Amino acid sequence: MSSTELPETRTAAAPITPRTRAVRVADGEKLRSVTLPGLTLTVRARPGNRPGLAPALYVHGLGGSSQNWSALMPLLADLVDGEAVDLPGFGDSPPPDDSNYSVTGHARAVIRFLDARGRGPVHLIGNSLGGAVSTRVAAVRPDLVRTLTLVSPALPELRVQRSAWPTALFALPGMAPLFARLSKDWTPEQRVRGVLALCYGDPGRVTDEGLRHAVEEMERRLELPYFWDAMARSSRGIVDAYTLGGQHGLWRQAERVLAPTLLVYGGLDQLVSYRMARRAAAAFRGSRLLTLPDAGHVAMMEYPETVAQAIRELIEGAEAPERAPERAPEQTHEEARKEVREEARKDDSGGS
Repeated sequence: MSSTELPETRTAAAPITPRTRAVRVADGEKLRSVTLPGLTLTVRARPGNRPGLAPALYVHGLGGSSQNWSALMPLLADLVDGEAVDLPGFGDSPPPDDSNYSVTGHARAVIRFLDARGRGPVHLIGNSLGGAVSTRVAAVRPDLVRTLTLVSPALPELRVQRSAWPTALFALPGMAPLFARLSKDWTPEQRVRGVLALCYGDPGRVTDEGLRHAVEEMERRLELPYFWDAMARSSRGIVDAYTLGGQHGLWRQAERVLAPTLLVYGGLDQLVSYRMARRAAAAFRGSRLLTLPDAGHVAMMEYPETVAQAIRELIEGAEAPERAPERAPEQTHEEARKEVREEARKDDSGGS
C-alpha cells in the first residue's frame, strides 16, 4: 500500500445476481470485462482512428457510468486511444469484494487497472467523483498520468451549495433504504428527469433519444440488488474525503500533481460550486481553466465539442513543450492564490 493511501475497513460484499438487461453500446464502442483479484471492471473502449495513439482513460462521477463519455470520446478518437471505466458497483461493474467505495478505494481500482494493463501513462479525464479519484491517482502515481482533465471535480468545499446537501445526507446510515422506500412509486423516467434537472445547466439539451436511453439505463440499474448500497457508500466516501486533512487531503494532493492539468467548471453547476474554479486553479500548478457559464455538472455531456477542443489543446501543448506559454504558469498560479486568500479574508470578516 502506498504511504499516501489510507487503511480501509473491509466488509462483506452484497450478493450479486445476474443482470437481466444488456448495457447499451454506441456505434464504434467496444465493451469488455477485466478481472483482477477481488475486482471486476467493465471497460468501454473507443479505439483511436489509427494505431499508436496515446492512451486515455475516462472516469465517471457518482451515479454515472462509462456511458457518460460516449459523446466526448469520438471527438478525440483522432488524438487518443480511449477507454472509459465503470467504477466498482456502477455501470456494468459489480461491487468490489471488500465493498470499499471510498475515494481511495476507487482510486486504487483505477491504479490496479492501469498497472495490470501496462497502459500508463494515460491522459486521465475525470468528472465529479471521478475528478476526485483522478486527482488522487495523479498525486499518488504520477508515473501513470500524462495529462489530467477534471470536469467539475468533487473537491472539498467549506460552503457546500444547498442543492448539494441531499448528496451529503444520502451518505448518512439508513438514508439509502429510506429513500428507496419513499421513492418506490417513482417511475424510471421521473428519476431520470430529476437527475437531469440537477446535473444539466439546461435539461432541454437532452434529445428524445438520449432521454430514452437514460430511462432504459435507469430501469436496468434499479434491478441491481446493490444499486442503493453502491450509491450510499460512494456518497459516504466523498463526504469522508472532504474531512481528511494532512497528506491525505484532496487539496494537498492537488498541489502535488505534476501532470499538465485542465479544469472545467460550469456556471450553473448545482453540485460543485462555480466559485471553486479559482481555488482549483491555485492548487493545480500551471493549470488551464475552462469556464462554461451555461453548463451544469456534466459539461462533457452538454458541451462535448467545447470540452474536446480544450482537452485537445492541453494534450497538444503537453506533447510540444518547446512552445512557450502565453503566461508563465508560476505567475498564473500565484495570481489565483492571491484571489483565494483575498476571498478567504472576506469570508472571515463577513465583508464583500
